[in-house]
Amino acid sequence: MSKMKPPTKGILFLAALMVPFVLGASAVHVGVRNGLGSGRNMTLHCRSKDTDLGSHVVSDGDEFGWNFNPNIWGTTLFYCLLDQGSVQGYAFDAYSYTRDYVRCESKCLWLVAGEGIYGMNDQTGLWEYVYPWPASST
Repeated sequence: MSKMKPPTKGILFLAALMVPFVLGASAVHVGVRNGLGSGRNMTLHCRSKDTDLGSHVVSDGDEFGWNFNPNIWGTTLFYCLLDQGSVQGYAFDAYSYTRDYVRCESKCLWLVAGEGIYGMNDQTGLWEYVYPWPASST
């Protein structure tokens, strides 16, 4: 009669790999910095399907940020409405799991500038021009 062996290290390793998928991905920080210059403020209202972060006036050079854990289905989306100068009610995705889980795995930074919005790419370490202002507002 043979004895049953306990689980091997390989099975334990695979189980450990599954923990993030069961519990959700690790925490993410999103930050939106006002880089408009000349003392110009902006108003930012960010939300997800389940969480409304409220409306915030962000002074020139300051940042509004928040932390969250992406859901286990990979569908987390935070979007913001931005008002600044002639740009009013501009909507942009501040975090979209399908776009950002690699681009900015744990820290998604945005820079609002005179010509539009830049996003930091953690893979390249460079700011990318992601969202231009509508033509009628420039």
